[in-house]
Amino acid sequence: MTGSLLELPTGNVWVEQFGTGQPVVYLHGIADIHGIESEPMPFHRALAQHFQLIAPAHPGCAKSDEDEHLVTIDDVVFHYLRVFDALELDQFSLVGSSLGGWIAAEIAVRHPERIKKLTLISATGLAVPGHQIADIFWYAQPDDGVRYDGLRDLLFAEPGSELGKRLIPDAKDEIEREMGKYRVFRFASLIGFKPPYLYNPQLRSRLDRYGGPALIVWGQHDSLVPRAHAEAYSTGFKNGRLEVLKNCGHSLYAEAPEPAAEIVQHFLTDD
Repeated sequence: MTGSLLELPTGNVWVEQFGTGQPVVYLHGIADIHGIESEPMPFHRALAQHFQLIAPAHPGCAKSDEDEHLVTIDDVVFHYLRVFDALELDQFSLVGSSLGGWIAAEIAVRHPERIKKLTLISATGLAVPGHQIADIFWYAQPDDGVRYDGLRDLLFAEPGSELGKRLIPDAKDEIEREMGKYRVFRFASLIGFKPPYLYNPQLRSRLDRYGGPALIVWGQHDSLVPRAHAEAYSTGFKNGRLEVLKNCGHSLYAEAPEPAAEIVQHFLTDD
């Protein structure tokens, strides 16, 4: 595993690269690498056994610089096009989780020729009437100034689980993890802080532009993004399919890392 700063005209981007094989770009979510976690998690390490996993941190997250030019999701897409160009990635598989999944979908519909295969894990990004994405920003601060029950309820199948309490403990965490949480929420609010939150109303009508293989992976008990969004993604893409993991919530890569990695690995290597 190696991490380095990639120099762009708009600021430096922190990129972790680990594993060998065909390149797979991973765009992170919240309870994820470059988010609440600073190191690769078992899910990422499992994928790196089969691929060269390239994981850039979103602007302002981890060690990436802020980018004052980012205002809309379109700006984030252009940011990542610069990242891909600087890394000399002409065509590659793309995996995105949560808000990273939203970004991945936006990239795929704009530049389908660059994406060999697309995997979206618990992705935000769509407007689905009657099935709004929950207001995660309401729970970004602890309940009663101490407890994160509400946030854990949105991010995990069981908010009282040991995993949830370890990744998002009550009261104050270590300063590095607190800053990681602050940075990823700040980035999320930059592109998604507008009721009803974290979507582009135009994206759903554009999904058909990506005709390559698309895998949608969802948790059975995702309380942040309703199951209807998973179905909208899988039917909106010309070549999409849906896999649902039981006993998982929004952060399924953390809750079921081995099964999730196996599903993604088989999809990316299956001809």
